[in-house]
Amino acid sequence: MVNTHFLILFLLLFRILQSPSPSVAASPSDHRYHIGKHLPFFVNTVGPFNNPSETYEYYDLPFCQPEPIVRKKESLGEVLKGDRLCNALYEIKFRENKINETLCQKWINVDEVASFKEAINRDYYFQFYLDDLPFWGFIGKLEEDSWSPAGGGTKYYLFTHVQFDVLFNGDQVIEVNAFGDPNRAIDISNDVDVDVKFTYSVTWNATALHFENRMDRYSRTSLLPMYRQVHWFSFINSTIIILLLVGLLALLYTRQLKSDLKKFSNANEEDKEVGWKSIHADAFRHPPNSSLLFALVGIGTQLLILLFVLLFLGFIGTLYPYSRGGLLNYLVLLYALSTVFAGYSSASFYSQFVGNGWERSVSLAAILYTGPVFVIASILNIIAISYGATTALPFGSIIVILVIFIVLAIPLLMFGGVVGYRFRIEFQGPSSAKRYPREIQQLAWYRRTPFQMFIGGLVPFSAIVLQLHQVYASMWGYKIYTLSSILFVTFITAIVIIAFVNIGLTYIQLSVEDHEWWWRSVLCGGSTAIFMFGYCIYFYVRSNMSGFLQLSFFFGYNACFCYAFFLIFASISFRVSLLFVRHIYHAVKREEQRKFLISESYLPPRAATVTLPHGMMRKLAVPKQE
Repeated sequence: MVNTHFLILFLLLFRILQSPSPSVAASPSDHRYHIGKHLPFFVNTVGPFNNPSETYEYYDLPFCQPEPIVRKKESLGEVLKGDRLCNALYEIKFRENKINETLCQKWINVDEVASFKEAINRDYYFQFYLDDLPFWGFIGKLEEDSWSPAGGGTKYYLFTHVQFDVLFNGDQVIEVNAFGDPNRAIDISNDVDVDVKFTYSVTWNATALHFENRMDRYSRTSLLPMYRQVHWFSFINSTIIILLLVGLLALLYTRQLKSDLKKFSNANEEDKEVGWKSIHADAFRHPPNSSLLFALVGIGTQLLILLFVLLFLGFIGTLYPYSRGGLLNYLVLLYALSTVFAGYSSASFYSQFVGNGWERSVSLAAILYTGPVFVIASILNIIAISYGATTALPFGSIIVILVIFIVLAIPLLMFGGVVGYRFRIEFQGPSSAKRYPREIQQLAWYRRTPFQMFIGGLVPFSAIVLQLHQVYASMWGYKIYTLSSILFVTFITAIVIIAFVNIGLTYIQLSVEDHEWWWRSVLCGGSTAIFMFGYCIYFYVRSNMSGFLQLSFFFGYNACFCYAFFLIFASISFRVSLLFVRHIYHAVKREEQRKFLISESYLPPRAATVTLPHGMMRKLAVPKQE
């Protein structure tokens, strides 16, 4: 019965997230049209070209408006993305050319002229949709009039004519472009009322490109062939160098570890209590703030699984470029469903090392990432509302997100915690912990946490910085990242590097008899995300983004992005460090057992006790049998 309820709830939420609108396409299955058939056309947003997060509704500027304005019903992902699709006066029919079609005749007052001038000064662009294909164009242009007798100045020109070029193959739309005609621009430099006639033209041309490949155009414009070759070469070159470096480090550490075990097997009792072997009774002492530590590992495991699923969906083509809100739809739904892994990991680890009280660790996992993201998103939403931007979430969308979190995410989190506690594996340490922990000596500066975090973050960051730039350019620019296979390989490479580097750092820490490796493994692994956030600062400084709204959105959402990777990398580092520590100390225990069995086979002759007459006891040596 419970499973049936969860299935019904899952299907209902998926329907809410998708919310398809039947008005977007004339034929939802194949987008096929007869000649003269009216095509679905929507206006979306306008905004500064250099500020991708600062978008406003198209009719916030005094363009020609239909009566009434009908808003398209959008999915949750589209709302989160900032899309606000509305109907328009443009009428485009399949394979019907139009020349100088009048859109409207409008009298623009001084205030409206000022709003157009400000938009042109900030390089405002518009976004339209025709048959689910996005396209863009500028609303005007600036010119410096330095040759006029009056001394020159800046001229503002508003495009009053839009040219639509549409390509078709058979009965399907393949490509659409739009641009403002600079020869039909009106000068609005003076602050006076202006009578403007808005017009448009539509030209249809045939193409051999198939409907299935019509989205390839956006990939080609964002990644040119020459740049693609350089991109592949740089990626392969950096990957090979990093993997060779990691292989060399792994070889050195393996040989050193074997050397330590060999010395241990041949050493006397006094020499054995030196280095990492001397803290075997403290290495598995559960760390301070265990609830927080294991909650961090749990949420990191959840985000790791979520990221792998998203990369897989991108690889198989389910998430394709400009699938409106598709990525955010899957992100919200999969995050809610994957909370079961956070609950399971948190409760399982806590029950193994501490015992009872796993509920606190699972509760911390519920707010460890969601809490900061909710606070940052709330602040950014208030800023967006004050600017009137489309990135501000409506009240209904906020309610839907809260319902998903309360009704789906939290129950799955607690369910995962119960499963993790019930099916926990009892931890068997190689030796019992002492009552009081061993005192840690004063360490040199290069063996302390800050320097090890620097090393642990720099090496993996150097392997992903190239792909990180492409991801940032896609998130905060107009490039479309389509090489999901390269991104997946880069992520796997980063995981391998983080694993080997943190194994080495943990070994160095244990070698100086520092048994507090738990939290340091987390910090050293997650420090790569600190370098990622540092690079986002560099990316912002080098870009043309400006304004408080764009600044707050850029650093706010990048903080959430880098914090997620901090949790992912920290979880990976902790897990591999735990496996390494268990391995080396179990190897020592096995060596002790082996030496004990060998020594047992070479014991001196045993003494046998026999009873002699007169009740006297005498110990006689039993001869060793040949």
